[in-house]
Amino acid sequence: MKIVVLDGYTENPGDLSWEALEALGELKVYDRVSYVESPVIAETIGDADVAITNKTPISKATIDACPNLKAIAVLATGYNVVDYAYAGEKGIPVMNVPTYGTQIVGQYAVGLLLEICSHYQHHSDTVKAGKWENNVDWCYWDFPMIELYGKTAGIIGLGRIGRTTAGILNALGMKVLAYDSFESEEGRKLAEYVELDRLFAESDVIFLHCPLFPATEGIINSENIAKMKDGVILINNSRGQLVVEQDLADALNSGKIYAAGLDVVSTEPIKGDNPLLTAKNCIITPHISWAAQAARQRIMDITVANVKSFIDGNAVNVVNK
Repeated sequence: MKIVVLDGYTENPGDLSWEALEALGELKVYDRVSYVESPVIAETIGDADVAITNKTPISKATIDACPNLKAIAVLATGYNVVDYAYAGEKGIPVMNVPTYGTQIVGQYAVGLLLEICSHYQHHSDTVKAGKWENNVDWCYWDFPMIELYGKTAGIIGLGRIGRTTAGILNALGMKVLAYDSFESEEGRKLAEYVELDRLFAESDVIFLHCPLFPATEGIINSENIAKMKDGVILINNSRGQLVVEQDLADALNSGKIYAAGLDVVSTEPIKGDNPLLTAKNCIITPHISWAAQAARQRIMDITVANVKSFIDGNAVNVVNK
């Protein structure tokens, strides 16, 4: 069994091991191949039986150029980098990692909010630059300090990660509203399900934890921003395409939205002309909510189990049955 990893570096920059995959067959690991459609992808897969990818696309053309390809494993939950429908037509199972970062992604989302509320890094930097030492008062703050207790958070998408975030917000003493197409008893213990327009109207903070579907693409746009409270805070560490970026930048610059904490953008890596790079009060981090070593180890373990299940003839976590 020949196995190839197309873009292994972000999963394992050196602090994990590929040994468990090596035990399953002849393994080749590439740190990076290409993040855009290219013939080099098919050339790299070659005669491998199993291709493992994170963000390297595997298109119809690549699948056709690799007649020995029998299975595809994705080192992530999202699998839109693979033409999974066509792979299904060819009898090639596409396997993903459905849950691995629930806790860390929820933690990261609230971390972005806390940084916006208190500007920890900024104030630490000013202390080290001598501002406190030379201050006439015994303390100072350069931004409004925001207390979250008693405020209302709205979560769009109350799945596993949304519920994790809701639990943390409950502990902070916030009221939590949620909008989701599928309501659950577990969700009702953590939040009040409401219609989307009410969530927009009443929330002091809005979290995006929904998948990217046609119905959610661009859900943060000028029309919906107009429904929000003045001075609302937006947190997005789900998918960049949920946001119309120029509309968000305009709202930040006008003050309609007080601040945004983003770990994702529409095109990654970010392009230099992205309007959010120059927008006011906008924190942008490089899609690292998922990147704690413990979470990446879970990705590794589940991917190994996925590949083994395929070899054993009973593939699991198949998204294109």
